[in-house]
Amino acid sequence: MIQPLILVSDCDLPGTVIEDTLRTAGLRAERAASAAPADLVARGSEIEGLVVQWAPITAEVMDALPNLRIISRVGIGYDMIDVAAATARGIAVANTPNYCIEEVAAHTIAMIMAQARGLPAYDRAVREGVWKAVDARPMAVRPSCTTVSVLGFGRIGSLVARGLRGLGFGVVVADPYADPDAVRAAGCESAGIGEAIARADILTLHVPLTESTRHLVDAGALATMKPGAVVVNTCRGPLIDETALAAALRSGHLGAAALDVFAAEPLAAQSPLRDLDRVLLTPHAAWFSPEALEDLPVHAAENIIRHLAGEDAPIVNPSYADAKER
Repeated sequence: MIQPLILVSDCDLPGTVIEDTLRTAGLRAERAASAAPADLVARGSEIEGLVVQWAPITAEVMDALPNLRIISRVGIGYDMIDVAAATARGIAVANTPNYCIEEVAAHTIAMIMAQARGLPAYDRAVREGVWKAVDARPMAVRPSCTTVSVLGFGRIGSLVARGLRGLGFGVVVADPYADPDAVRAAGCESAGIGEAIARADILTLHVPLTESTRHLVDAGALATMKPGAVVVNTCRGPLIDETALAAALRSGHLGAAALDVFAAEPLAAQSPLRDLDRVLLTPHAAWFSPEALEDLPVHAAENIIRHLAGEDAPIVNPSYADAKER
């Protein structure tokens, strides 16, 4: 009996852990020659599973893979996959939601604290020979006098919120799907998105990227924020209108920003964000630790293995089964 063929569309992680894990489970595994659609569909009807990191998986790609049963994302977000098209075709979509929760939460809090306490400015001051705390950074905050608004109270957002409460910050949570009792139990206050943005001294984003959340933080939203507020994003770059963000920073309306993710990655050399001293930039690194690097490809492969074996996997579109039965 010929075992199912699993195609790895693309992956920038080192090694061949995904393929090795799949082969150890008795499956056939190959990596596409490139992430181009023509290379993704070259094996056509043979492919029953697809592992994807960044390659766009469109309806057209799925239609060229008539026996495709599952797509597994190497990562938490899955905006590169047309989930609606997959659901309509009875194809399961899975992600890897648990591999870097602690890392992203810690990175987020580190970015918040770096900007809230002015660490980049202090570092520059010391290097330039300035040894006066007030002159170098007159806006450093006291946590108990500072409100952080957390948009999204899922695995990462809730951990960030609890960590910030432990440091003494006031925390406002905006998430229409969050259990209000869970928010209160974390010592946080619930609010609508607009109110949370307007009340924030610091705003941090932890929501999925969808058509409804794209540019959630746009020029209009930024205009409602307090003068001197800080914006932090370790989630998905297109949640923020970067042009509007840069303008708000240049005008002085916003005090600072800290960004790990961007609308296009790597961040373009000509991006205005690179020229602003009050912006802390990291290279989509919030997920990283040696442990997370080890877990991520294994989890992505195990999604395929478990699903094909009829076992539970972190499926993001459970209604795919309805279309499959029709």
